[in-house]
Amino acid sequence: MDSIRDLFRIGLDSDTFVTWGKDLVLALLILAAFWGLSRVVRYFLAHVAPRITKLTRTGLDDRMLVRVAPPVEILVILAGLYLALRSLALPERVHLFVAGAVFVANVAVLTNIGYRMTDEFLGWYARRVGERTGSGIEAQIFPLVRKVFTVFLTCAALIVTLRHFRYDVLSLVTAMGIGSLAIGLAAKDTLANMISGFTLMIDRPFRIGDRIELTTGKSGDVVDIGLRSTKIRTPDNTLLIIPNSELCNSTVLNMTLPDLKSQGRIAVGVNYGSDVDQVRKIMVDIAMDDPDILRTPPPEAFFLSFGDNALNMTLLFWVSDYAKLSKVMDRINSAILVTFAASGIQIPYPTRKVLLERETH
Repeated sequence: MDSIRDLFRIGLDSDTFVTWGKDLVLALLILAAFWGLSRVVRYFLAHVAPRITKLTRTGLDDRMLVRVAPPVEILVILAGLYLALRSLALPERVHLFVAGAVFVANVAVLTNIGYRMTDEFLGWYARRVGERTGSGIEAQIFPLVRKVFTVFLTCAALIVTLRHFRYDVLSLVTAMGIGSLAIGLAAKDTLANMISGFTLMIDRPFRIGDRIELTTGKSGDVVDIGLRSTKIRTPDNTLLIIPNSELCNSTVLNMTLPDLKSQGRIAVGVNYGSDVDQVRKIMVDIAMDDPDILRTPPPEAFFLSFGDNALNMTLLFWVSDYAKLSKVMDRINSAILVTFAASGIQIPYPTRKVLLERETH
């Protein structure tokens, strides 16, 4: 009983209370000082820094200040918390635990700051590209870039944290590399399509909304360019899904670039003995009367060759939109047929003359 009382007296020793009291007051003062410093930092980022960033031409730095202000304030408070806990006479294990926890929190906050700055920059740059080109690329490629950078930033934060706690990062990276190689070999076709999709987004041989024609003869409007495949709506309103690797390794005719203007070509044969000048004039006049045919460049008619049964004529003209070409050609062909008949110009049928020789004995 006496020994217990002695220990109790030692635990309640006034010097021990004084020492703990001083340490606690110092820790609270440090924490209060850094809390006040966080207020100063917040005020600076909210009121002083914007006056400086207003001198720049872009609003990117203003938006970045708004995004990073909260985590920077937390970072200052965490630094004060770490120093305050270090000033207390705690056991070494407690100090190690506190230091590790604060380090992990700092890495998380710094990672969040890096993500916010990068996200704001990518969003700003995507909007600029979209306004300058009007191509909609910001909706295709920048979400992918944002995801890739997020994964990279997370992996970097994880590696830094593991190295701080003296884990063998090299063995982890090696294991991840071997695993990635195995996954790559198992999914090589999928990866090839993904890389090809990324290439299509960068190289941009066609855009969403463009009409393209494939080497197979199929054509349609591009409705989506994904990571694995590209979707094309054909004229009969069916959806054609093509792996991106096939598109990257084949010839594609883009009917929309450099603009929507398209050339029409109508070939027709007339009888031998027809007035070629009259035929040319009729064909050009018919084209000039159509409202959808451009006047610049003007339509032209040419006498190209002597056929087996006819004089081969060709009419060339331009329309402002490739989507109108089929209807325009239908009207021109119908008008040529009626006008030739009214003018006495005949379109001959293919004929063959067969000579039979009788054998004499």
